[in-house]
Amino acid sequence: MTGSKSASSSACGPPDFTPGWKTTSTCTPDVVGEGVHVFDIFGYSDHKGMGTHEPIRSGAFSVGGLDWVACLYPDGDGVEGMDYVSAYLRLLGDSRHKVWVSCEVKLVDQNTGVVSTPQPNLRYALAFGGKEKCKVLHCLMLPRGQLEVEPYLVDDRLTMEFHVMIKREPRVSKTKRFPRILVPPPNIKRQLGKLLQTKEGADVTFDVMGETFSAHKLMLAMRSPVFKAELCGLLKESGTQPITVMDMQPAVFKALLHFIYTDQLPTTRGFERGDNCEMIRHLLVAADRYAVDRLKLLCQGVLCKNLNVQNVATTLVLADQHQCDKLKDACIEFMSCSNKMKGVVASKGYADLQRTAPSVLADAMAQMSTFNKMSRSTAPQDESKSC
Repeated sequence: MTGSKSASSSACGPPDFTPGWKTTSTCTPDVVGEGVHVFDIFGYSDHKGMGTHEPIRSGAFSVGGLDWVACLYPDGDGVEGMDYVSAYLRLLGDSRHKVWVSCEVKLVDQNTGVVSTPQPNLRYALAFGGKEKCKVLHCLMLPRGQLEVEPYLVDDRLTMEFHVMIKREPRVSKTKRFPRILVPPPNIKRQLGKLLQTKEGADVTFDVMGETFSAHKLMLAMRSPVFKAELCGLLKESGTQPITVMDMQPAVFKALLHFIYTDQLPTTRGFERGDNCEMIRHLLVAADRYAVDRLKLLCQGVLCKNLNVQNVATTLVLADQHQCDKLKDACIEFMSCSNKMKGVVASKGYADLQRTAPSVLADAMAQMSTFNKMSRSTAPQDESKSC
């Protein structure tokens, strides 16, 4: 029972398409039939005076498979409409299916035969058949002074046209998936990383502590202004003598090349973990040395995220040496927390900072004092909750 209910709701609901796909459907009016009935009334004045509920009836006519009759009330329809002439369209018999019927009444100029609409932009419509009980459509309600005058009423003759349109429920198509060509995500980073691994087309080699690395001059020159300056003369040479890189570990140079080719840190070593901060420090130095600015910022972000009382002093010295102002500010803000400074002072890095870079420490202490004064004056908070 549950299964059949689920299947039923699925069948009644919209099609299940992949999210993000554009879908399309169409809605087309289903016009069953159209027709015009000309109702010619002679001796119009003789029909008046029969009462507000007595119409002038046309002969029966068929539109859309249904029979109709036009009705004109020259004395008006009811007491409230005595100053108006009303026209109706009446259904003869019944309609098995629900239809929408619209009717526009036009008047014929007796002198020229030209047809005009006394109520432009107004077309009466109503639903008939099925469960609808209605059989009469009000089509016209016009003041006498507008209808019972020339050129419409001439020699006591009035001619009207009933323009009738019959429609069924509009046809709505099944929803379809809009044509779409799937484009795979960009993979240039993966391709360039593979180019570095395969060494295909490599035209320059580096010697880093006895380990050889092959690369492409154009790629290095494009990504690093320092490499560009070093290699601009070599671009015209065909020699493959290795360029010796001093004061750098092979693993750091390998990570530098990986970033130059792929614009991202290596993922195999978990570079953003706290236990890799030493490697990140060396990589920051390499990024600063070769002016790879985005890598330098990434390294600062990793070090900032992993600041603690044991490494903040060491990181502060590094930030000062390599003009990493944002990282330096982060270190000073971290140290300014009253519940952190005691642990910082007890660390080996702080002792090394006192011994090797006293000016950096003095500058940091001055900034910490200013920062603490500003914090107390603007947003005092409980010491246990600070930082």
